Amino acid sequence: MELLLDKSVGCLVGAAVGDALGGATETALPEQIRARYGGWVEGIVPPFHADWATARPLAPYHKGDGHITDDTLMTHALVRAYLRKRDHLDAYDVAELLVPDLIERVVYIPDLEREGVTFHRLAAAERWLVTRLHHAHVDPREGGVGNIVNCGAAMYMAPVGVVNAGDPAAAYAEAVEIAGAHQHSYGREAAAVFAAAVAAAMAPGAAVGDVLAAVLDLARDGTRAAIAAVVKQAEGYADWRDAIAPLRAAMAPYDTVGEEYRNPGLGARRPSRLHAIEELPVALGMLVVARGDLRQAVLGSVNYGRDADSTATMAGAIAGALGGAAAVPAEWSEVVAEQSRTDLVEPARQLAGVATEIFAQDRERFDRRAERFAGLA
Repeated sequence: MELLLDKSVGCLVGAAVGDALGGATETALPEQIRARYGGWVEGIVPPFHADWATARPLAPYHKGDGHITDDTLMTHALVRAYLRKRDHLDAYDVAELLVPDLIERVVYIPDLEREGVTFHRLAAAERWLVTRLHHAHVDPREGGVGNIVNCGAAMYMAPVGVVNAGDPAAAYAEAVEIAGAHQHSYGREAAAVFAAAVAAAMAPGAAVGDVLAAVLDLARDGTRAAIAAVVKQAEGYADWRDAIAPLRAAMAPYDTVGEEYRNPGLGARRPSRLHAIEELPVALGMLVVARGDLRQAVLGSVNYGRDADSTATMAGAIAGALGGAAAVPAEWSEVVAEQSRTDLVEPARQLAGVATEIFAQDRERFDRRAERFAGLA
């Protein structure tokens, strides 16, 4: 398997596996997770609530049992947008390609256990895309303004990193543009930094240190401060079990949600230059603790709880891009694909192909610019 394809598969399958494992523990706290499952979660487990259909009537999702969630559904929708345009995306493409996919394309939704359009599975911050771009017809570049600030845009930005493999700055710039249609403030920033992390991990021979150097070079404001604080704390640990509480303590000053995750205060998820989403810094911290190992980075993210599916999605995507397809435990990926009735490999294969096409166009564009610049010189 050529390296680009191998890393693309590792990235997107790793992201999906993290999503599926983390779905079971989402919103729970570490002590609640251990109490429910009789210890640390070490793989695919049943839903946190045995009566999942009625335990949370507002969100009756069958999370657990290897079911992917909206993180992966959105990731695959973004892949399809790339496949349609076969070039870099911008905010207008979100309105013209991604949003119609979300409201028109019928897919299997695992945690609803039925087919439907992806929109039916989206939370309020993601439905904002449809409200603002499809119904209100706002300028797509300003679509994210006013949304609650969360990881909703970041959670599906891995494909941007694959398309810009080896060029974190380009991935950051493209993701900032795309995410502006969905998010603002530190939610938009996190999307860009996550894409940059994936792009850095996609480079041949990349290691965890290369990813950290890229994101710390590009990240701004509270997002950079939060990543630096969490990573510094993570460097003192080699076991995610020991690192969970210290990573949370390092993240807390930059988090707006608070310790009672299911009951955030009035200041939660408001725009700020001082704060950051929790999921990306913690995912990077778990990557450091795990020394880049996907299994351990994902398990650390899953057992961290809180927004565990998105944290584990990001950890799995970056670790998968670093290690390739072989980094993803087959006993996880095979069950997730079967239980989710979703081909996890094909979107990654198609994305690698379109990334190659886009790079060829980039090269032609640069050659034209170089010729013109030479004339100026």
